[in-house]
Amino acid sequence: MAKKRATATRNKGAAQAARTAEGAAVPVVGAREPCPCGSGRRYKACHGREAAHAVTELVRRPFEGLPGECDWVALRELVPAATVPLTLKEKLPEGVPSVTLGTVLPMAWPGLRRDTGAVLLGLQSDTASGDISRDLADTLTRALTAEPGNPVEGRRPAPDGPRLQDLLDLDAPFVPEVHSGFEYWLEDAEAATGEVAASLERANQAAIPTVRLTGVDAAYWCETPEKNHLRWVMPHPEEALLDAMARLHAAGASSLGEGTRLVGSFRAHGLTVPVWDLPVGMGADEVEKPAAAFGERLAETLGRGEPLTAEERRARSGFTNRQITLS
Repeated sequence: MAKKRATATRNKGAAQAARTAEGAAVPVVGAREPCPCGSGRRYKACHGREAAHAVTELVRRPFEGLPGECDWVALRELVPAATVPLTLKEKLPEGVPSVTLGTVLPMAWPGLRRDTGAVLLGLQSDTASGDISRDLADTLTRALTAEPGNPVEGRRPAPDGPRLQDLLDLDAPFVPEVHSGFEYWLEDAEAATGEVAASLERANQAAIPTVRLTGVDAAYWCETPEKNHLRWVMPHPEEALLDAMARLHAAGASSLGEGTRLVGSFRAHGLTVPVWDLPVGMGADEVEKPAAAFGERLAETLGRGEPLTAEERRARSGFTNRQITLS
C-alpha cells in the first residue's frame, strides 16, 4: 500500500509539474523549500534554477525601447550629476507628488522616498541581476510605497518582475538636466549643515564638469585637467557606425575642428560611444556647431554600402583595437 501511495504521489507531482510547464506561474520560495510546482524536488534544483538563470542573464541593451535610450546610457556611465522627471503609465499613488531619476543618490542608495513623499530613483546604483531595467523597476515599485523619509535598499528582483519599459510612459519626453553638483539630493541644500554639508561638498569637488550639448542628441562635453572631451552615445548599429567613422577618418573629416581628434569609442549597454579629445580651452558652446556638422556628415556616410578601401580598413582596425566595453 505504501508503494502505491508513493507512486501516486510521484504521478501527482509529475502532473502538477506538467501543468506548470504549460504556463502556470511558479511562486518564488526559499532555495531549500519544496518547489511549488509539485515535483517533489527542492526549489533550487527545480524551477529555482530557471529563475536564477533568468535573473542573472545579461540583457545587452537594458534601456532599449525607452525614450532617450542614448541618454539613459550616458547618465548611467558618463554623467556625474543629472536628473530627469519620470512619467509613469499609471497614475501616481496618493502621497507621491513626483518621481525623479537621479544619476547618484546619497550613500549610493538605489532609491529614496523624501519626507514630502516624492520619489528619487538612483541610476548609477549597484544592481543585483543582469537586467538593469528590471532592477530599477523593482526599486521604483518599492519606493512608491515606502514610508516617507526612508531610503530603498537594493535587492535581487523577481525574474518575472516588471521592467522600466512596463512602468514608464513611453510617449513622455526624456530630457536630462545636468547639474554642476549634487544639491538635488536635498530639498533645501542651502540649509545643509554639519556632516551633510561636508558630504555634499566632497561629492561636488569630485564631480567632473559636464555639459549636455543642445544641438545633437546624447552628446556630453566634459572638462578634465589634461584635456577636454566629447563623448557621444549613438543609436546606430555598431558595425555600420564603425564603417562610417572609418570612412570619415580616412577622408580627414572625423575631427570637430582645429586641435580636436577622434580617438576611438567604447561600448556601453549595447550602444557605441565615440570619443573626441578637445583642447583644454574649448568649451561646450564651441563644440555645438562642429558636432552638428559632424552629425550631418555621419548621416550621409552611414548610407554608403560599398566596401571599405585599404586606408579605411586601417582606420577601422585602429578604432576596433582601442575599443573597450564598459558593460
